[in-house]
Amino acid sequence: HARLVESGGGSVQAGGSLRLSCKTSGWTYSQNCLAWFRQVPGKEREGVAQIYTSNSGGGTPFYADSVKGRFTIAQDPANDTVYLQMDSLNPEDTGLYYCAGGPRNWGGALCSAKPIAYVYWGQGTQVNVSS
Repeated sequence: HARLVESGGGSVQAGGSLRLSCKTSGWTYSQNCLAWFRQVPGKEREGVAQIYTSNSGGGTPFYADSVKGRFTIAQDPANDTVYLQMDSLNPEDTGLYYCAGGPRNWGGALCSAKPIAYVYWGQGTQVNVSS
C-alpha cells in the first residue's frame, strides 16, 4: 500500500503563492498517475492537476482549465515527492487540497481527472485565499 502525506497549505491574500508538497511512500513512479484535487463544502471534489509519473525525467502534466497558466505540478522521484506550485491565487482557489495516486489509462485518459480513478489518498491540506 502506498501512503501520501500533503503539506504546505495555509492562508494567503489574492495574488499570492503557495507550494504544496505530497510525500509518497510505497509508490511506484514508473508509468502511474499522481494528482491534486480540491474540495469545498457542498461541492464535488475537483481535479486540479495530474502528472504521468516516471522514474526519470519531468513526467507529463495535465491541468484543469481553471488553473492553467497559474499552477504547476512537478515530480521529484528521487525525493518521493510531487509538488503543486500555485501562483496568482484567487479566492476561488480556496479549499481542502488532496494528493491522490492511481493507475494510468483509466476511462480513456492517460491520467484521469476523476476522483474514482484514484486508489490512494492523503489526508488533505487546507488552502485559504482571501480577497
